[in-house]
Amino acid sequence: MHPHARRCIALAASVLAGAACYHATIVTGAKPSDTIIDKGWATLPATVETASKCPNGVARVETRESFWNGLVALLTFQIYTTMSIKVTCAAAN
Repeated sequence: MHPHARRCIALAASVLAGAACYHATIVTGAKPSDTIIDKGWATLPATVETASKCPNGVARVETRESFWNGLVALLTFQIYTTMSIKVTCAAAN
């Protein structure tokens, strides 16, 4: 294999590795309700206002960075970073 081709493959692999995905979930133990707040492309640092929409508190919070979110961050040199935030409100007791 030509040395230039190897460098191109190594560069492509590092770009893909840099645009890795992750998913984190926080579960509070409260019974979930049907009310869900979903922000698909939240710009970081993101704040999700839940007090007015979740009067009984929060049952679950999920954050996810998809391949596409990571790729956008990589291409903008981390100037513009996004993630998906999904909040499930708690049900009334």
